[in-house]
Amino acid sequence: MKSVYIYCEGQTEESFVNTVLYPYFSKMDIYVTPIIHKTKRTPSGSFKGGVKDYAPIKKELLKLCNNPNVFVTTMFDYYGMPGDTPSIDHIDTDLYRRIEYIERAITEDIGATNLEFNLLVHEFEALLFSDVQAFSIITKDKAVDQLQAMRDAAETPEHINNSVNTSPSKRIESVIDNYTKVRQGIIVAKNIGIDKMLSECKHFATWINKIKSLNN
Repeated sequence: MKSVYIYCEGQTEESFVNTVLYPYFSKMDIYVTPIIHKTKRTPSGSFKGGVKDYAPIKKELLKLCNNPNVFVTTMFDYYGMPGDTPSIDHIDTDLYRRIEYIERAITEDIGATNLEFNLLVHEFEALLFSDVQAFSIITKDKAVDQLQAMRDAAETPEHINNSVNTSPSKRIESVIDNYTKVRQGIIVAKNIGIDKMLSECKHFATWINKIKSLNN
């Protein structure tokens, strides 16, 4: 058995880990536990996710990595990482090389042998563009067609983004009224299934395979 902590940006990622990744990995005797990056206390006393500075991320990861019996990894949106993140301004014309360079820089900065920092490219909702027809479970055909056009215009789901205002989630919100990330996003994700995401999203697949290799 292998235990994995997935330090993640918010409730959407937490739900994705619990409902999609946990069943997938548990069959391999790998057990994933989501841990939300806590930045803001709500009136109810709970915490919301979100990223403002790199220092709290590093501090929490160092604490998590103190347990040598646990492998630690992450789910943070690339486009939302703060400006003081190591090598965040690294430039490479190849998207995947750029992301991998930044991930290595962060992993090396933290310096824990049981850590593999992972970025979502460009955010969680990109995974939902792996199979746009899955949105039919929550919206009308017109919206699905609009989302399909967005997907067709990009090389892969992970290439969908060119500014904060046109990130995958913003594109979804532009055609689906009152779209809710945590509830509807996870419904769509379950409808798609992880196998389709793995076939469409290269960087996501590489990360999943790294976790799978823990039991090799």
